[in-house]
Amino acid sequence: MLPPSLAAPRVSPELRAAIYHFAVFGSTGVASVYFGIWLANRGIGPDEIGILNAAPLIAMLLVNQLVGRIADRMPDWRGMIIVLSLIAGIAPIGLYFLSGFWGILLVWVMSVMPAFALVPVIDAATLRMTQRRGTEFSAVRAWGTVGFMVTTGLSGPLIAWLGDAAFVPIFVAFALLRALLSFQLPQFRAGEQGRKPSDRGARRLREVLKPWFLLSLLGIAILYATHGVIGAFGALLWHQQGIAEGLIGPLIATMAAAEAAMMFVWSRLRLKVSARHIVIFACLVAAFRWSAMAFSPPVWVLFGLQMLHSITFAMGYLGGIYFLSNWTSEDIAAEAQGFSYVLQQAMSVLVILGMGWLVAAYGPWAWLFVGAFALLGALCVFASLRLQPKSNHPLSSDQIAVADPTP
Repeated sequence: MLPPSLAAPRVSPELRAAIYHFAVFGSTGVASVYFGIWLANRGIGPDEIGILNAAPLIAMLLVNQLVGRIADRMPDWRGMIIVLSLIAGIAPIGLYFLSGFWGILLVWVMSVMPAFALVPVIDAATLRMTQRRGTEFSAVRAWGTVGFMVTTGLSGPLIAWLGDAAFVPIFVAFALLRALLSFQLPQFRAGEQGRKPSDRGARRLREVLKPWFLLSLLGIAILYATHGVIGAFGALLWHQQGIAEGLIGPLIATMAAAEAAMMFVWSRLRLKVSARHIVIFACLVAAFRWSAMAFSPPVWVLFGLQMLHSITFAMGYLGGIYFLSNWTSEDIAAEAQGFSYVLQQAMSVLVILGMGWLVAAYGPWAWLFVGAFALLGALCVFASLRLQPKSNHPLSSDQIAVADPTP
């Protein structure tokens, strides 16, 4: 923990959380740009590269619920975030000493798994803090997207200039920076020592694990998973369509910029609708977006479709995270967010595996199946609204002002 003299009193908790979000997703950006190329340059085959990318995700699915449960029971979520950041910061140093598939697998799992596992914890902690302070979560979270944009835009040319050997030092530097910046995070439960459990929202996850609740989480997971297809197959399908390689990067950057822009302006929209209706809207727009890509549209149309990421991902993500917040208390904030995150990642694995077969069989027409899947997500959330029983629960209507999520 930083000494009180080093914790700048004029730096708001929101800014400190935003700085950390920038580092978290910035580290992800470095890996996404060059890790696969770095592996291939060391003789790692495509099948082994797939295993190396999937292994941390599988490990995260196994431990994520436990991580969330422990984080919720600590005096502050900050403690768990620091622990995970330190593990994820120190482990990559092993890449200097271990080589070959098994050595890299061990180091990569220990590097990436805790980095994945801390995401739902920092999201839940930041949301609860901003709700308590009357500030806007989306403006803080947007800096994570900015961090991803900056590092993906800069790390590729930097490594190309410095050479292949620069990947590990750059990745390690960002991992250590993320660990260091975790110490400047605020106390998310500041002033709550000795607090009583919240009487608003479920205090145990099993209290809300009902069919209507699970259907909403399933719809959110489906919507999230459809976006994984862009990262896995978007560039390949655009290249086959004849899109110049020099335009593929800007297409991806447009998507990230649209996401960040939506998060920055979110509070100004003043939407007076329920969180689940926002998710349904995002699913419907996603169904249109993915289906339109099946017709191999020209580049100017693709840029327009990429701008819809502001709705399909950013609005869907915010609607989902506010839905969880509305129905769960702070006592299970990280655990509930972690449970949703596990569903999203597991669904992503299934969708990406299925898309691989569909692309091989149908080429760009596979996008129609992704569009249909997004429509299924909307139906799941709509069914949730219909199945939810009437009750005297203070949040039972789910009607919230999303710009000011306090029910």
